[in-house]
Amino acid sequence: MDYNLLALGISLLALVFAAFLAKWVLRQPQGSSSLQEVSNIIKQGASAFLKRQYRTIGFIGMILALLLFFVYGFSGKWDQGWQTALAFVFGAASSAIAGIVAMSMSVRSNVRAAAAAEDGLPGALKVALRGGAVSGIIIVSMSLLGISLLFLFYSLLGYDFIKIPSLIVGYGFGASLVALFAQLGGGIFTKAADVGADLVGKIEAGIPEDDPRNPAVIADLVGDNVGDCAGRGADIFESTAAENIGAMILGVALYPVFGIKGIMFPLVLRAFGLIATIIGIYSAKSKEGDNPMKSLNKGYWVTSILAAIAFYFVTDIMLGNLWFFWAGIVGIVNSIAFVYITQYYTESRFRPVREIATASQTGHATNIISGFAVGLESTGLTVVGISASLLLSYWFGSQSGVPTGGLYGTAVATMGMLATAAYVLAMDVFGPITDNAGGIAEMSNAPEKIRKTTDKLDAVGNTTKALTKGYAIGSAALAAFLLFSAYLEEVHISIVDLAKVKVFVGALIGAMLVFLFSSLAIRAVGKAAYYIINDVRAQFKEKPGIMSGSEKPDYARAVDITTRGALKEMILPGILAVTVPILVGIFLRAEAEAGFLMVGTITGILMATMMNNGGGAWDNAKKYIEEGHLGGKKSATHAAAVTGDTVGDPFKDTAGPSLHVLIKLLSTLTLALALLFI
Repeated sequence: MDYNLLALGISLLALVFAAFLAKWVLRQPQGSSSLQEVSNIIKQGASAFLKRQYRTIGFIGMILALLLFFVYGFSGKWDQGWQTALAFVFGAASSAIAGIVAMSMSVRSNVRAAAAAEDGLPGALKVALRGGAVSGIIIVSMSLLGISLLFLFYSLLGYDFIKIPSLIVGYGFGASLVALFAQLGGGIFTKAADVGADLVGKIEAGIPEDDPRNPAVIADLVGDNVGDCAGRGADIFESTAAENIGAMILGVALYPVFGIKGIMFPLVLRAFGLIATIIGIYSAKSKEGDNPMKSLNKGYWVTSILAAIAFYFVTDIMLGNLWFFWAGIVGIVNSIAFVYITQYYTESRFRPVREIATASQTGHATNIISGFAVGLESTGLTVVGISASLLLSYWFGSQSGVPTGGLYGTAVATMGMLATAAYVLAMDVFGPITDNAGGIAEMSNAPEKIRKTTDKLDAVGNTTKALTKGYAIGSAALAAFLLFSAYLEEVHISIVDLAKVKVFVGALIGAMLVFLFSSLAIRAVGKAAYYIINDVRAQFKEKPGIMSGSEKPDYARAVDITTRGALKEMILPGILAVTVPILVGIFLRAEAEAGFLMVGTITGILMATMMNNGGGAWDNAKKYIEEGHLGGKKSATHAAAVTGDTVGDPFKDTAGPSLHVLIKLLSTLTLALALLFI
């Protein structure tokens, strides 16, 4: 059997299914003309941002493609140079398309979810989840399709199977580069707009969230799409691409044992993960009065169980060694554990969020202290989960009797964790769709019944966005270890000695990069927020009739100002992330680069966990108080919680998500340029 064609065929069928699902979503009613008017403004703003953003990314990408070509060329490998550069451009373009598709579907589903909310929660949940599912399935399918097409292309050119995985490393690097800038730029935009809308609207003007009188509200709703949809879409795309390539490279080392099956194994598993997701989407149904999170969790469990069954049969048929099946189960269990760990730290039902809410009663400072402590605490269970997964999967792989089976076991665990990636991404995009649905309902003065339904879905959406970030961190950690192992294979190093001065310095720089990058990302939000805050204040002065409702704010101006500010501020941290690892590898060489990669990954995992969970907990502590607890809205406790949420915004939506993209970018970059560092 040609396993590559099997993966290719399933990815194409999944794309056909996504088109069918998209057609169903687009057939749903869009509601009143006032709902559609607000939705169209959001759609136009999101499209304008992405056009500018991808022009900037495209320029940087072409420079790096030329760099890849000449690095290999000046080393006497012009043939490999054009192949790697071609794969890089293809990966970057595919990742960009994936992000655009995710955003495009989101801005078309939001108004339909708002319209469906008039008939109750089940219909609105169905529209929002299926809108998210279109994005999830397309993104994972395109990642699989791209690698399968490249493998087929190089096979037709006559290249040996065992050499092809090294030729398509550039695909993962290209996907990582676009994901970093998409997540970083989108994250800066969304949080600058959010902070601006909250500070000037809620605190200075004393008007509610999503009030149509606030010029920054449309920019805030646009930001949900360009950050949480386009950014996260590109992020998951590059996660699956990088993991597939890393596992294929390790499969090359086991070619004498498994032959071509060991190389194709990750692609076939990813294909069956897509089938499991499709079934899981249809099983996530709810009735009026049900907890929406319960319905989404049901679909996730169905997807996970079906993925585990597929793991058993694919492992038995392709590898003939069920020890690797158990390694895959470790990854699936770890993904489930990360979902529930994140829920524990970010849902208002549990101790951490309520602890922050209680601390808000004594002021702004105690809210910040408590939220920061919760973020730091959350790293404990995260590290336990990652460590247990690596140790167990390595042990299962070692029991297989296959040379270097332990290492391949960790690769299979990574495949297990990412088996449900399409469903998790569907839940992630569900978040901004429901958030936008609520904002559209508020701005169009829709009936209270619609807003109550969208508020319920929005609260669940906040949790799904948080748990996707937790899932992304866990998968980034396992994928980074996998890619680190692949890098050591490429540069022929078996031991990284931190006692060597150059290696220690490289490791130190790796840790420093994470802190410096985080600082620049958070500061970028502050700088971009400065532009939007000044514009909102200026509009209130220029148009006194805004507050009375006799004049309309200039939403387009606010979106344009935020766009220019966000894109300007994303350049420096993005360039830093690309240039520092290259300089370390050139001047300190391959082993120091390995130390840089190792310690940078560890530091990045801890920092991203702290920021994502701390920020999510701050956000839901505010929402818990807004539900009427501890004084409710407009109380002193609520004001302290708003401050905490404002601090947490750039943590959870800019720096945190960008860090787990950074982790994988460092891995794919060093793997693609390994020849330069030897």
